[in-house]
Amino acid sequence: MTSLPESPTSAAGIQRLPRTLASDVASYADRPGQPLRLSGWVHRRRRLSGLTFLVLRDRSGTAQVVVKDEVTLAQIEELPEETTIDVVGLASVNAQAPGGIEVVEPTIVALGAPSDTPPIELWRPKITAGLPTMLDHAQVTWRHPRQQASWRLAAASLHGFRHTLDHDGFTEVHSPKLVESATESGANVFTVDYFGRPAYLAQSPQFYKQVLVGVFERVYEVGPVFRAEPHDTVRHLAEYVSLDVELGFICDHYEVIGVLRDVIAGMVASIRARATSAVELLDVRVPVVPDEFPIVHFRDALEIARAPADEPDLSPAHERAIGAWAIEEHRSDFVVVEGYPTAHRAFYTHPDPADPHWSRSFDLIFRGIELVSGAQRLHRYDDYVQTLRRRGYPLEPYAGYVDAFKHGIPPHGGFAIGLERWTGRLLEVENIRQVTLFPRDLHRIAP
Repeated sequence: MTSLPESPTSAAGIQRLPRTLASDVASYADRPGQPLRLSGWVHRRRRLSGLTFLVLRDRSGTAQVVVKDEVTLAQIEELPEETTIDVVGLASVNAQAPGGIEVVEPTIVALGAPSDTPPIELWRPKITAGLPTMLDHAQVTWRHPRQQASWRLAAASLHGFRHTLDHDGFTEVHSPKLVESATESGANVFTVDYFGRPAYLAQSPQFYKQVLVGVFERVYEVGPVFRAEPHDTVRHLAEYVSLDVELGFICDHYEVIGVLRDVIAGMVASIRARATSAVELLDVRVPVVPDEFPIVHFRDALEIARAPADEPDLSPAHERAIGAWAIEEHRSDFVVVEGYPTAHRAFYTHPDPADPHWSRSFDLIFRGIELVSGAQRLHRYDDYVQTLRRRGYPLEPYAGYVDAFKHGIPPHGGFAIGLERWTGRLLEVENIRQVTLFPRDLHRIAP
């Protein structure tokens, strides 16, 4: 198979052209006969009597190439699906082609060796393969347009997340992922050998984003977090992308909830603006974000879920019940549950001054699943020392973190959104792995 010519002209003598994306081929409707150049993958070949339709796919979509001459027809036989190619041809009007334009009289050059047979037929409109096949061959199966569309929703969400916070005076930061102590406790962490002494993969950037409030006042981070939790469920991963936010000089956790609402609204607005084709392809039920999230106290949430009054947390069944209540009572896909018992939240959570049994913490439930955890945090050094002692945690492993509160950290709070869980609820999929590029869980560490 020939390689891409180094000459500035193609084999047909046409001057080397800039690349045209498949989505822009339709713009040649008023320029029939104009030469153009496409680059992408062989998406499908359809052989008819005397000609072959070759569908080329690139990041923007697909374009149709018509092959008639015998030499190129023979060449097509040696170009399996998913082979990367370069095509130079002429624009031609055809109402049956994508966008009403197809490419004729093509010169086709393979950009690499012929591809192996893909694990699924990527040209089929829908995927019929099971999840294990999709995950085992994720390097290729993510090429399917429907798979791509799910990540485009995630990418648009990230854009909206960053844009909203940048506009609101936040600074993006990046914290270490190798840390000297666990964020929550000594359990459920991945231990690594750090030059002969133990270290851990960070469960969250919690400590760092808090102390950086003392530097920038308002910070956010997008990055991986690691949880060595032996859960084999449809909603848990050992590594996921966390969207963390922390803001200073607050009065209470309601200010944090207000920022969370604006962030979610910004993510939804970005989806509508930047991922319209993905929304349409996947028939996504894009949520409406209310001006204010409905809020219910934890003790009332237990009543709604018909759970015992002494439950320390909400189970998945409770979350589903509260989500259904929010739809029925508030016509909202979102509901905030506030005031979880202080003893069952992270040690840095601020108790409610009116009743320290309850905390100034909250979860955001989205379509019946907990999506976000957040809270106002402790900000005084003495409060940290007392809380650690009361919970039986040694001070030494946390000293580098707690000592920062000797140096004027303002009242603050924040939250974290799991990107994969957000995308999963947008698409209402059964398993979070369906929207995770390369999931890591109890059983999987490849590809």
